Amino acid sequence: MDNLFVLQGSFMDTQVGKTSFKIPPASLGTFGTLSVIFWVPVYDQIIVPLARKLTGHPNGLTQLQRIGTGHFISIFSMLSAGILEVIRLEIVKRHGYYEIKPVPIPIFWQVPQFLIIGCAEVFTLVGQMEFFYEQVPGSMKSLGSALRLTTIALGNYTSSLLVSIVIKVTTEDGGPGWIPDNLNYGQLQNFFWLLAALSGVNLAIFVVVAKWHTGPLG
Repeated sequence: MDNLFVLQGSFMDTQVGKTSFKIPPASLGTFGTLSVIFWVPVYDQIIVPLARKLTGHPNGLTQLQRIGTGHFISIFSMLSAGILEVIRLEIVKRHGYYEIKPVPIPIFWQVPQFLIIGCAEVFTLVGQMEFFYEQVPGSMKSLGSALRLTTIALGNYTSSLLVSIVIKVTTEDGGPGWIPDNLNYGQLQNFFWLLAALSGVNLAIFVVVAKWHTGPLG
């Protein structure tokens, strides 16, 4: 997903103001990190006390509720990226910028999707870390942490596989497909819509499976 954000950014205007400095598209991931730094204290100092009053749970939200909330928030990052791509392609179509790179739309319009992802990570990744560490027997703490990293690795492999499948399927008719080398001819927003839909399905499955959880194993 981050790679597609970078790819999208590479077709946008990276110049900072009227200066000659151009920001590398990959560096916008810094805003995701800054978002995490911002949301961690906000979660601990504001969200937890408010949630504690509503739920009565000492941590405000259970670990599974925290993970599910992160999954829900991440959907909006995909929607944000998709909307931005629709706007970018509209500019390309209106002015015939198909062979022009970058398209004159500031790369900083990508910032919201990175900020949302950072917020989602505060809920999901931290919640996963706590869940895998605390919900296993004491003799399996290290294994629990390793399993968490395994899920991340599997997610990365699945993401790569999904991209490969989408490219193959959408280019079977000889067209450029959703994710061509020149995104000005592509439909990258459709891939973001697909990710948002899959994230929604994933959240629904997560909610169902989470109801089966009965507590620590020991």
